[in-house]
Amino acid sequence: MVRRSEGLALEPLWESPGAPSEPVDCRGGTLPTELATRFPGELTIGLCPERPTIIANFVSTLDGVVALGPNEPTAGGGEISGFSNADRFMMALLRALADVVVVGAGTVRVGRRHVWTAAHLQPAHADAFAAWRSALGLSPHPTLIVMTATGNLDTTHAGLNAPGVPVILATTRAGAERLSGLPLGPNVSVAALGDDSRVAGGALVELIRGTGARLALCEGGPHLFGELVRARLVDELFLTVAPQIAGRDDAVGRLALVEGMRFGEGQGRWSNLASIRRAGDYVFLRYRLEP
Repeated sequence: MVRRSEGLALEPLWESPGAPSEPVDCRGGTLPTELATRFPGELTIGLCPERPTIIANFVSTLDGVVALGPNEPTAGGGEISGFSNADRFMMALLRALADVVVVGAGTVRVGRRHVWTAAHLQPAHADAFAAWRSALGLSPHPTLIVMTATGNLDTTHAGLNAPGVPVILATTRAGAERLSGLPLGPNVSVAALGDDSRVAGGALVELIRGTGARLALCEGGPHLFGELVRARLVDELFLTVAPQIAGRDDAVGRLALVEGMRFGEGQGRWSNLASIRRAGDYVFLRYRLEP
């Protein structure tokens, strides 16, 4: 696989002239010099005053595929992006700003060795990301929240056992009972949020709020993202468009969000394109979702 974005900066192409006025409270700003060489300009995210802000980050093929089947040799975002270094850098930037990273159990299963930190994605810039988080007054790493209705997880997964990374397994009552019989590291806690087969988006927000977090990053999968969108809880979407066509009718995840598209009759969300960047053949879109 050719890494066509290796070492390239995420060049700004366009920013919405109708962007909302500067929020009273925000996260980010000017990047440290080492990081700014790859991401010129500022990265600022407005924070909601009444609840934790939730942003999402996905990479999609040109035909809209964001996830392959669980039986694929590699079914995560790396396969979708063509293992783009620029996409991994964008992911690392968002993780560096977040108090919490939220993923579904399916995302954990396909990322067998993944650790949900900025340093894992960009080890060469680990010190710069750590310094930026420290300057922003953030903990060394965001808390990882894994959404699992059943509690069916490999508790030896690298991402659940990374030193210094707090992990919360958000599950149902039945899932919590299953997890109680499994060996969990001292950094892992279990939160039973649902009594049936799913964990509602509102319960997740309350869990995030309970950690003291102001900014949560959702990295999928698409079903978790859809749940949060339907609950009108997603504030922004960062979408990388990779220059490849999957051509797969059996893809398990597609992201149906483009400018002005409705998610469903009567309960959709309008999205407003906020900015466009590029790195080689890759396009980086930022959308703000209307309440």
